[in-house]
Amino acid sequence: MTIHHHPGRERIDAVRAFNRFYTRQIGLLDEGLLKSTFSLTEARVLYELAHRDGLTATDLGRDLGLDAGYLSRLLKKFEERDLVERATIEADARRSSIALTKAGRQAFAPLNQGSHDQVAALLDRLSVAEQDRLVKAMQTVQRLLGGSAEPKIPYMLRPLQVGDIGWIIHRQGLLYAQEYGWDETYEALVAEILGAFVKSFDPKWERSWIAEREGEVVGSVFVVRQSDEVAKLRLLYVEPSARGLGIGKRLAEECVGFCRATGYRTLTLWTNDVLAAARHIYEAAGFKLTNEEHHHSFGKDLVGQNWDLEL
Repeated sequence: MTIHHHPGRERIDAVRAFNRFYTRQIGLLDEGLLKSTFSLTEARVLYELAHRDGLTATDLGRDLGLDAGYLSRLLKKFEERDLVERATIEADARRSSIALTKAGRQAFAPLNQGSHDQVAALLDRLSVAEQDRLVKAMQTVQRLLGGSAEPKIPYMLRPLQVGDIGWIIHRQGLLYAQEYGWDETYEALVAEILGAFVKSFDPKWERSWIAEREGEVVGSVFVVRQSDEVAKLRLLYVEPSARGLGIGKRLAEECVGFCRATGYRTLTLWTNDVLAAARHIYEAAGFKLTNEEHHHSFGKDLVGQNWDLEL
């Protein structure tokens, strides 16, 4: 059972203050949006029609939360100005879809460009780091107030950036302590491996992939040169919140593809038998277990494993 707590006056006042601030920032109080003859609601309807096909008045009313009578009057005004046209839906002659006319698209184009330029100017006042913070905060607001639906793009892969090394050391040390009871010596090992990777990085032979989801690092993997013929896959991990999206499999595939393109003959890795999910990924990618050895590391008795993939 979910317990709902009535918000206090301070929280309500804070949200109202933010609303007043943001409406001033993007000019929602102006008589015409972006110095046009269109209101905010009219512009939103034009936007939906410009970016989606086959919409009906019912679709628009539902998705934008508009009163049916108000929307009907708005669409009638658009029709009189030759901005929209209706077409009967073949499967149901009682319903019609609404689309922008050529004149409607011409009317929407400066609105769309104006909105783009306005937001660009807003962000241009901020540093890159501040822009990232702002976008992340807005995504949080959208997710909390609009539901937790999965984003259209569940994650993205990008190269290593400043700040990633420290974060990955922190997260791997913490996660392996929480999930397997490993001590701080594992975190020290991760720091040693990544410190060496940065200091001696050779872009011709080595590569890193960082998985990012909604502005957060949710996984990573590294390829390190061992010799002209042998590369080593290191420190593959995926955050618990992002497991099940295929990130681990994708990271492994990127490593294999890079090593083949680079001309390596073998891709090798070292892991421990308790890391079952990682082992499944390696097996699926074609790695073969070459040897095992009992050892005591990270405060635990473990079985280390070497896996090789012949490229």
